[in-house]
Amino acid sequence: MQSVDTPGSGRILVLGSTGTIGRAAVAELAARGHEVVCILRARSGNVSDSGPGQDAVRLAGVEIRHASVTDPLSLAEQGFRGQGFDAVLSCLASRSGEPGDAWAIDYQANLNVLKLAKEYGARQMVLLSAICVQRPRLAFQHAKLAFEKALVESGLDYSIVRPTAYFKSLSGQIHRLRQGKPYLVFGDGRLTACKPISDTDLAAYLADCLDDASMKNRILPIGGPGPAISPRQQGECLFELLGARPNFRQVPVSIISGIAACLGAASKLLPPLKAKAELARIGHYYATESMLVLNPQTGRYEAAATPETGTDTLFDYYRRVIDGRETVERGDHAVF
Repeated sequence: MQSVDTPGSGRILVLGSTGTIGRAAVAELAARGHEVVCILRARSGNVSDSGPGQDAVRLAGVEIRHASVTDPLSLAEQGFRGQGFDAVLSCLASRSGEPGDAWAIDYQANLNVLKLAKEYGARQMVLLSAICVQRPRLAFQHAKLAFEKALVESGLDYSIVRPTAYFKSLSGQIHRLRQGKPYLVFGDGRLTACKPISDTDLAAYLADCLDDASMKNRILPIGGPGPAISPRQQGECLFELLGARPNFRQVPVSIISGIAACLGAASKLLPPLKAKAELARIGHYYATESMLVLNPQTGRYEAAATPETGTDTLFDYYRRVIDGRETVERGDHAVF
């Protein structure tokens, strides 16, 4: 088995390959000459094994296997099949961020993969994490951190990639603006900032982690090409591209925090409300915390300390969406 230190020489197992980032990563790895095997959700009953995500993976010319990442036996028998891999790339992430889902996917499913990867001789794992774990307040953040710790202590070479905001999660209001509605911002729209990164630029960065020894055994925060931009600047750009007069509506942060508090209290009597309370807390978090590198000494987010990669900007993406050259695939944790 060849070493992934030689570009394009590795046999790579990919998890989470049907999401937008996973699909881009698979295409990038295949383009670099890696032998790629993707584990997709197991087929059952009337669930089809085809769909936009799976079709995109097939177009990359990779091998597809179906298994349940939450079932170690299924993962071993239908996923790994007793075969070794040079490295594993995990883009697994819980869809909702709810506690049960987060611990099942962000932590346990990744742990299942890690244990089998070690058993079958993998030497490296690249993990797609998130920059928001720097200040953990939510279940999915704690689940991600727990697995990050397990990976660091595993003995495998690792790269833990913590991206900033994604284009898809910052594009949900384009339809509103086309309908003549105002652009919604929390506070004055300058409470937070980020350096958004495109799927393709992030995919290239993830692939680099396999080939570049300097990226091994490191936690790697990464953003797209700067400067950092606020929600208000995002709205201003969209109004300009649409040829519309700026029209902002300010939403008090206290509204979403109040909703979260009320749902949290009510969930003590009505347990099903716990999930909605967590979703409200997720919304509040993204409305009030910047997706930039956090300085632990000052407690402040720093744009200058947030590394950048790639060439594609959020505003370039907005132009392509408005021109009809791209469509928006919303993120699960998008605020609006």
